[in-house]
Amino acid sequence: MVILISLGGVFEFYDLFFTGYVAPGMVQSGLFKPESLGFFAALAPLAVAGFGTFVFATFVGLWLGALVFGFVADRFGRRFIFTWSLIWYMACTAIMAFQHSGMTLNIWRFLAGIGIGVELVTIDSYISELIPSPERGKAYAVNQFITFSVVPVVAFLAYILKDTQPFGLEYWRVVMLIGTFGALAVWIIRRNIPESPRWLARHGRLEEAERIVASIEQRVAAEKGIALPTPQRVSAEMEGRGSYREIFGPLYLKRTIMLSIFNMAQVIGFYGFAAWVPTLLIHRGVHVTASLQYAFIIAIANPFGPLMGTLFADKIERKTQICGGLLIMGIVIALFSQVSEPALLIVLGVLFTLAANVMSYAYHGYQAELYPTRVRARAVGFVYSWSRIAAAFAGLAIGILLHKYGVPGVALFIGASMIVGIVVILLGPSTKGRALEAISH
Repeated sequence: MVILISLGGVFEFYDLFFTGYVAPGMVQSGLFKPESLGFFAALAPLAVAGFGTFVFATFVGLWLGALVFGFVADRFGRRFIFTWSLIWYMACTAIMAFQHSGMTLNIWRFLAGIGIGVELVTIDSYISELIPSPERGKAYAVNQFITFSVVPVVAFLAYILKDTQPFGLEYWRVVMLIGTFGALAVWIIRRNIPESPRWLARHGRLEEAERIVASIEQRVAAEKGIALPTPQRVSAEMEGRGSYREIFGPLYLKRTIMLSIFNMAQVIGFYGFAAWVPTLLIHRGVHVTASLQYAFIIAIANPFGPLMGTLFADKIERKTQICGGLLIMGIVIALFSQVSEPALLIVLGVLFTLAANVMSYAYHGYQAELYPTRVRARAVGFVYSWSRIAAAFAGLAIGILLHKYGVPGVALFIGASMIVGIVVILLGPSTKGRALEAISH
């Protein structure tokens, strides 16, 4: 079930990371000239111009999807939204790939972003509710191992297809379309995953919930060849209205503020490095062509952070893993800004990537654990949405800092953000080995 759910998340990462790799081809197509951008040209006073409008449309769509539409998974169910948000993304991206003006390209990019934003919020809620507490951390590590595996694939596709025209189409259009065909296959495969029993129970559909749990128990007993232990008693979730107002109430306000600030801080390091690594390498003296090759080598490291995490995800407190990842990211980016030897730059880039991806799976699990079933998706959507809007403006800030102060200026910006992330995450509760109902109390 975790694998099938994770395959849906693959396409959010595919979509996010192809942006940087197809940028040169899209710019060469002339779609981002002022006369082609229509009303998007009005963003120029905000320092958003040319290809920057595409990035801006991406993150605004992701932000709106997570913030405004996060509630739909709480209202209509994890499985229903999980499936239809993927269909929404496929349709919008397929249409986007055939646009011939910057304005319409950005409009469809914005609409696709909404579907992807809803998808990831639903995935985080889904996994936390299906997996028992002793293995929840490992489930998120496996989830992120699968989703991050697509990053080197995107880098490789863009590298080998650059300056070609497969099927008579510009290469960047083909890279976009590949993601939609893969998503279609996953949608067919994952019809076999069940609805969240916790969500069903919350909505009074107890017979369905019991049937799903019994089916899971039977399969586990058959796989293990053992009788399952007697179910443990846990306290029931407290009653609540299940509205946005609740996540700002006295019980969850501290968590909401903490996670909102954390998401803005962590994305500066995570996205700031991943999206800018070819440019950062160039500024450290690496040739343009070589920088793309080095960036591909660094990209290969993406899935290995979560893969390592499967060994300790449930043995170490979630907060400790998050803070450890942020600390290593801060130290490594400081070293990265001071060296110029290509081999050392690659090693540091790989270390940063591994640490960032351990931090990533840990916090995705952590924030989903801190809220009850009735508001989990909308709460995760709200706090996670701040990473999207922060990423949009962090990209602008990094560009300015890189121009004025070079890589050391970017490193200082990322390092300070990592410190903020560590400070706020330490204020949160512990979750290791605890049932969701106990954490939400």
